[in-house]
Amino acid sequence: MRRVIVSEFVSLDGVIEDPGGAGESDRGGWSFLSDRGPEGDKFKFDELAAADVLLLGRVTYEGFAAAWPQIEEQTGEYGAWMNGYSKHVVSTTLEEPLEWNNSTLIEEDVAEGVARLKRQDGKDILVFGSGELARTLMEHDLVDEYRLMVFPIVVGRGKRLFGDVGERRAMRLVDTKPVGPDGVLILTYEPAQGEEVGD
Repeated sequence: MRRVIVSEFVSLDGVIEDPGGAGESDRGGWSFLSDRGPEGDKFKFDELAAADVLLLGRVTYEGFAAAWPQIEEQTGEYGAWMNGYSKHVVSTTLEEPLEWNNSTLIEEDVAEGVARLKRQDGKDILVFGSGELARTLMEHDLVDEYRLMVFPIVVGRGKRLFGDVGERRAMRLVDTKPVGPDGVLILTYEPAQGEEVGD
């Protein structure tokens, strides 16, 4: 059975919006203000190597679809994986056929569509960005692991991964890893199934 891994760049104040500066935010590109170093690059490389499916929301998908086919040569094996892997995009506004190769649309019953993907044989299913989708997956208990690359910057405003999740959820810290010279920290959490959250 596959695992769903939610992998996010996160600011100290919990913002995940536009870390690469591709959006329209006047505060985008904040992940480039800190050096994650070779260890951070290796972490992202190993993470993608352990997967074979990308699960994306519409906004993230459109940004990736515009960028990755253009930069595969500069990004080598990583870019080849991004472009070659099966992509599943959750959207009610996009229409088939999708522009990025190996892309499939999930329009209705996201929970069932993702549960079906998880039941298949294969490697990890990676969710990059896609905050709204990540919260939907969380609500349906479909996330197996959260990998948060926390950058030492306060963005001030923007969309947050754990904005309004509706109820308390216990998490269990399974790994911490500092990377790079600027204090970037990778935190890995799993849902704490069946554990009570203290008041």
